[in-house]
Amino acid sequence: MTEVRLGRFRWWHIDQVLPLEADLFGVEQWSPAMFWNELANGHFYLVATAPDGAVLGYAGLLVAPPDEAWVQNIAVRRDAQRRGIGRALLEALLAEAARRGVRSTLLEVAADNAPAQRLYATYGFEPIGVRRGYYQPSNTDALVMQRNED
Repeated sequence: MTEVRLGRFRWWHIDQVLPLEADLFGVEQWSPAMFWNELANGHFYLVATAPDGAVLGYAGLLVAPPDEAWVQNIAVRRDAQRRGIGRALLEALLAEAARRGVRSTLLEVAADNAPAQRLYATYGFEPIGVRRGYYQPSNTDALVMQRNED
């Protein structure tokens, strides 16, 4: 994996992730207010940075007591993809979920995002449903995937 540091996502990272959001998600990108809301509500967010401090990716987890969690997002800058950063972020989210006693972790992923679906499947996520037209304005379906702890 590329030399990368995982740390807590803080408010000052928001401006740094917005260009990444725009590049990866276009018109469906999150707004600054959406990130502020996630942080204000105490959700667990991580940022992956290069040695020079540049943001390479980020990920978020919403824990819904008593024992459920949702992966809110995982994003890795295009020029840093396929280097294990997304995998490291996912592993860190799953470790935090386990630390908090989560028994079921869920996520939504674009139905046309096969690489992400394969990554999630390697960590035990299985498709359990489809949300038709979930991503707007593209009207792209979301595949709902779930991983249960035994």
